[in-house]
Amino acid sequence: MRSVSPLPVRPRITIDDVAREAGVSKATVSRVLNRRGELMSPELAARVQEAIDRLGYAPSPMAQALKRGRSRLIGLVVADVANPFSVAVLQGAEKVCRAAGYMLMLFNLGNEETREREAIAALASYQVEGFILHTLGRERQVLDDALQRGKPIVLVDRALDAPLDLVGLDNAQAVPLALEHLLQQGWNELLFVTEPIQQASSRAERHEAFHAFVQAHAAQCRGTGVEVPPGDDAALDAALRGLLQQASVERRPAVLAVNAVVGLRVAAAARRLGCTLGRDLGLVSFDETDWAPLVGPGITTLAQPTDDIGQQAARCLIERLEGQGPEPRRFRLPARLIVRGSSQAGA
Repeated sequence: MRSVSPLPVRPRITIDDVAREAGVSKATVSRVLNRRGELMSPELAARVQEAIDRLGYAPSPMAQALKRGRSRLIGLVVADVANPFSVAVLQGAEKVCRAAGYMLMLFNLGNEETREREAIAALASYQVEGFILHTLGRERQVLDDALQRGKPIVLVDRALDAPLDLVGLDNAQAVPLALEHLLQQGWNELLFVTEPIQQASSRAERHEAFHAFVQAHAAQCRGTGVEVPPGDDAALDAALRGLLQQASVERRPAVLAVNAVVGLRVAAAARRLGCTLGRDLGLVSFDETDWAPLVGPGITTLAQPTDDIGQQAARCLIERLEGQGPEPRRFRLPARLIVRGSSQAGA
């Protein structure tokens, strides 16, 4: 087998190389690069520019930005980039940042709370001008670390105990929207399935809104909640079995899943237990995904305006960087119900 020689690595062209090529000082090259060539003769400026073009020299955007005192970088920390919510928020934030001349630097926690302080420190080392945080929210020291750096911070989805801007879903609107739909379709034995709530405020808000709805509609439905750790299929199966055992002609069981990851797990558990969504078990899940229409008869979802959430978070941070918005703000955006077979009786 013939060996393949590695491609030669082209040495990095520096400002010193340009200065030697043009026969001038580094300061002269710098003046041309910084559009201050009018301070020299046109012939000299042209000679420097020809050397730049001939060598293909490109100055470091980071170095130039730091010389001006601005990096034009914004740090984005997400809890789990495998979650469709995180990806959609990233895309929305990137649109606004790009239009305003900023770049995003992403740090994915992978749902590992021990990496939160690492994330703040790593992004700060790149001189980011501010942070957009979708954190796990379990360690106060993480927030203190971020605040001590004196950079503007905008929170996404999960509130923390600090006077900061927050952009997220209106959970008090979204949960009743889903449960009213389930009641209208005849599902009245309800189960809220969530990952461990811990300090994740969005999960807590959905849990509280679920119980408030059930209490307010006690004559029409019953309901309870269960926390199921990631990967614990046995616990999820047991919770669904308990729900199904309470089922009858009058008590029709349905699940509200806290997010898309849990919604898919519930659909898989229903299949393991021999249940048909829309017939034996109703299901509504937070978060619209590309695969939601393809699972079983299609999963009914509460679509979050994730792109808008990302855009609003970026706008908030950029306003802070420009000295606007003196008071902490809360932006709660409404969900949209997308009805499919998993919640339609007899689907």
